[in-house]
Amino acid sequence: MQSLITTDVTPATATLSGLVGNTPVLRVAEPLVPDGRGFWAKLEGFNPGGLKDRPGLHMVERARARGDLPPGARIIESTSGTLGLGLALAGMVHGHPVTLVTDPGLEAPTTRLLTAYGARVEIVTEPHPRGGWQQARRDRVAELLGRHAHSWCPDQYGNPDNTAAYTPLALELAAQLGHIDALVCSVGTGGHSAGVSRVLLQLYPGLRVIGVDTVGSTIFGQPARPRLMRGLGSSIHPRNVAYENFHEVHWVAPAEAVWTCRRLASSHYATGGWSVGAVALVAGWLAGSLPGDARIAAVFPDGPQRYLSTVYDDGYCAAHGLLGVPPAAEPDEIAHPGDKEVSRWTRCREVVDPLAAAGRDGVR
Repeated sequence: MQSLITTDVTPATATLSGLVGNTPVLRVAEPLVPDGRGFWAKLEGFNPGGLKDRPGLHMVERARARGDLPPGARIIESTSGTLGLGLALAGMVHGHPVTLVTDPGLEAPTTRLLTAYGARVEIVTEPHPRGGWQQARRDRVAELLGRHAHSWCPDQYGNPDNTAAYTPLALELAAQLGHIDALVCSVGTGGHSAGVSRVLLQLYPGLRVIGVDTVGSTIFGQPARPRLMRGLGSSIHPRNVAYENFHEVHWVAPAEAVWTCRRLASSHYATGGWSVGAVALVAGWLAGSLPGDARIAAVFPDGPQRYLSTVYDDGYCAAHGLLGVPPAAEPDEIAHPGDKEVSRWTRCREVVDPLAAAGRDGVR
């Protein structure tokens, strides 16, 4: 296996915020990708808390500049984990208390880490009957905002600052790789896929953008179902999703993501959680499908540490039927997201905004 890692020389920093960004890229090749092929993984797990350190800091800084977030005011937000780490960092840097609303699916080590970083963690106990855990969390956020005078919610699902925060990531990729033919991103709030693709499409008009979702997610027009995978997918419709930028979407099942995460760990050392497994599966298949000289960039949002009790725990995986289930060599394919409910790795080359198609407004 040939594995290359590149990064710019990063100067020493005396500030916490200076630790964010300038993450390396790693060449991922066989055995995950056919011999002679590969893709470049942007390792956002090298940030202190992961990918969402970038929007955590940026949203807070922009809100402070506008006067929306007064000095010392409380930050209150819903999170499945990674943004919570970014907001805990931003609160520490800028002197704001942080309250994070999550649900029972958040890994216990992450909850303990957020608490250690000084955040207050609130856990909702019942999902919303239609919007699932995400809507239940958002409802609790609204309640808490009413209790705390001058408090502020970043609203990661619809805040354009969430998207703008990823301009540096896009420019880093362009500088590191020189040219990019395809970009593979997981999609949850829609922030990083929208922000990175917006910049790279301007630099490389022929770029193909591939979105990666989880089965049971409603973002791209599938019905919302209970989901094991966290960090991608949604039971609501975030309005930061740039549907117009995507050329195709893939849905990945939890067992397929687990298999890929573990294969990455045993062959490349650099691995991560659900989103990383799903993105790597799709990027590896794409590397075998496109011409051999195609340059593919894939964003790996985090590292493996917070998933030691789920993705990398044999007991957990066995209990959920996630062990020993390698993905198929090719994705299933549907012509339209509404053709059928998918339960395994599936590709669709027609990307639609479900709410626009229904003539309704989205989550704001």
